[in-house]
Amino acid sequence: MAQTAFNIFDTDFTKYADLSKYMDAGKMAEMFKIPGFDAKAMADSQRKTVEAMTAFNRLAYEGGQAIAQRQTEIVREAVDEALKAIKALAEAAPEQRLAKQAELAKEGYEQLLSNMRELNEIATKANQEALDLVNSRVSAALEEYKSAMNGSVAKKK
Repeated sequence: MAQTAFNIFDTDFTKYADLSKYMDAGKMAEMFKIPGFDAKAMADSQRKTVEAMTAFNRLAYEGGQAIAQRQTEIVREAVDEALKAIKALAEAAPEQRLAKQAELAKEGYEQLLSNMRELNEIATKANQEALDLVNSRVSAALEEYKSAMNGSVAKKK
């Protein structure tokens, strides 16, 4: 019987990614009981923090995607406008070309500023959403830690 060689690329590592199958933080926390300290609540708080950080990363990724998508659209629009400008300059009378170049340069500069403002607004919005999520979680975590230290955690969510 022929034995096939082990190929690491055929290994499904995703089945190893979820460590919660192998250990329950809440059960482990119960093993280390400290008077006046709610270890299970602390473990739950840490789980919520990890969930919040996952959501933060998702928001940051989506914000980056939105910026990249808009930048791609801006480049396409700029190429189209450049082709129109070249055509307009070619069709203009020689004595009008200098004025047309100045007009096109002014329009291009104004479009550049508008695009920069728009990209800045997209980035600011994405950052604000992500930071609001983190700020909310930090505030909640501090309250949870305070309650856990007192041994009386109010069940939330």
